[in-house]
Amino acid sequence: EAQLVESGGGLVQAGGSLKLSCAASGFFFADYNIVWLRQIPGKEREGVACITNGGGYEYYEDSVKGRFTISRDNAKSTVYLQMNGLKPEDTAVYFCAVQYAYFGCSDYGSLTESLPGSGSWGQGTQVTVSS
Repeated sequence: EAQLVESGGGLVQAGGSLKLSCAASGFFFADYNIVWLRQIPGKEREGVACITNGGGYEYYEDSVKGRFTISRDNAKSTVYLQMNGLKPEDTAVYFCAVQYAYFGCSDYGSLTESLPGSGSWGQGTQVTVSS
């Protein structure tokens, strides 16, 4: 069964750092771009970052550029999101998702499910940044 499991969230003061992990299983990880998205209650999910299947290209939402870094370890089927300089507005539930490699991370913020055909999202990991 294909699965993505997010972890690493927590409570941190503004200016602090967290590193999120997304562990994949049940599918060939290296065939997919991996996306991090976040959702604040009452708001739509938004794309945060995307990394192509081979790790050669990274894309970031404007508000996190220079602060967040996405990376992946295909041998471990895991993608990471290093978050530095956290701000209260980064408070959200963070989710990971996959995108077929041929999309090249285009429109990654519009994903509607974590895995193609699943119709659902994982549990996500809560990030709370206090001021």
